[in-house]
Amino acid sequence: MSRHATKQEWIELFQKTGLDRDQMNRWHHAFEQFYPEAHQGFLEWLQLPAKEITEIRAASKKEKP
Repeated sequence: MSRHATKQEWIELFQKTGLDRDQMNRWHHAFEQFYPEAHQGFLEWLQLPAKEITEIRAASKKEKP
């Protein structure tokens, strides 16, 4: 049976591939800018609380690439 990767597992994966916090923020910004519905779906897939999803998406809209 497969399970969802957690938020922390994604952060660790990004860090292992060399992304720092600013680069992860740019990744979220690009995801939100080009694929907003998919970004929402991804955050839901991570099973984040609705409030956290709203906060991440709002910050992603403001983030400069």
